[in-house]
Amino acid sequence: MDRLECPFCGLKKPLDVFDPFCPRCEEPMLIFNPRTGRAFYREKDLAMEKYGDFLPLGRIERKLSLGEGNTPLVSLDRLRREWNLPPLFAKNETTNPTQSFKDRGTAVAVQKAVSLGIGKIGTVSTGNMAASTAAYGAKAGLQTVVLLKEDSTAEKIGSTGIHGAELFKVRGDYAALFRSSYAIGRRHGIYFMNSIDPLRIEGYKVTGFEIFHQLGARVPRFVFCPVSSGGHLIGLMRAFFDLKKEGISRDLPAFVGVQARGCAPLARAFAQGREKFKRVFKGETVAHAISNPDPPAGNLVLKWIRETGGLITAVTDRQILSAQRELAEMEGIFADPASATTLAGLIKLIKEPTIRLRGEVVLVITGSGLKAMETLEKQAISARSVSLAGLHRIIESPAEL
Repeated sequence: MDRLECPFCGLKKPLDVFDPFCPRCEEPMLIFNPRTGRAFYREKDLAMEKYGDFLPLGRIERKLSLGEGNTPLVSLDRLRREWNLPPLFAKNETTNPTQSFKDRGTAVAVQKAVSLGIGKIGTVSTGNMAASTAAYGAKAGLQTVVLLKEDSTAEKIGSTGIHGAELFKVRGDYAALFRSSYAIGRRHGIYFMNSIDPLRIEGYKVTGFEIFHQLGARVPRFVFCPVSSGGHLIGLMRAFFDLKKEGISRDLPAFVGVQARGCAPLARAFAQGREKFKRVFKGETVAHAISNPDPPAGNLVLKWIRETGGLITAVTDRQILSAQRELAEMEGIFADPASATTLAGLIKLIKEPTIRLRGEVVLVITGSGLKAMETLEKQAISARSVSLAGLHRIIESPAEL
């Protein structure tokens, strides 16, 4: 039987998909796995199968997969030269089936839901996780319920609803909705695989394993990751914890969590040396995907970042948009603003004399810019109108462009 463990007080309890919180600490619990001697099966083509020994799945049903994982680790040579950096890479999660890292966690959670005979799944989301949960729910033939913010855009509603999910725009406090969803789920038999779901977090570990192997069985010196609820970064950290536990590697990366300054409760708590964050009641940023004023796993992120010698920083909207443009113009990667915070955070830190960058640096690009097209209005992109007769002259004289 799968068990959960509280990373704060150590309490263990059986897995309950309707309640992932510690009854003592009220913090998110994680999958407890005391096993050692686990192996990789890199000859497999499905990412979950390659790293199945490290996942809480008795068996993996290939028919439930949409082909998530095996995303490229792209060398960012032009940016490296531009900023005089050590070897720089982007783990490009935009190539997942619904164009974001969320598919990693959804894939594992849906596998478990089907194995447990659960017929209804759901999530509380503003975008990427909603689309991912709806897509995998459709693939598995599960009834899917998605609870959205009242101000969710038509694009986000459409990209989720096209998969046949039941959508509800809920008025009221988003953090309260998140917490309430578990009681709603238990009452109505809906497994809400939200951002800090322990099975979802296990799925995010696979990204870390892939980075390790794509670097030639080496641990990068730095891993930069956007931070919203905290679940994604925790999953990445657990991957490298597992590698060290198994004796496969001796070192851990320095993890750098990046938030948008307009909504940065964790960066603020880290800078102030606090163990627990304080909720932000009004946060505004162009990086909507990580605008989380009350991150449910925030205290665990703070705890593990300090224990591993990492840090959390915040960047401005101007820095985010500039980094988004640089990633696209110099490396061909169109990232959403939340993902661009990683490059913005890196550029910010190299300008600080207290930070010494060395070894491989990996930026985790979590979502596609195609999922946040509304932000392009802030990039001042335009096309000039020219007649066919004048086209030759204007191309020959680029200074006139």
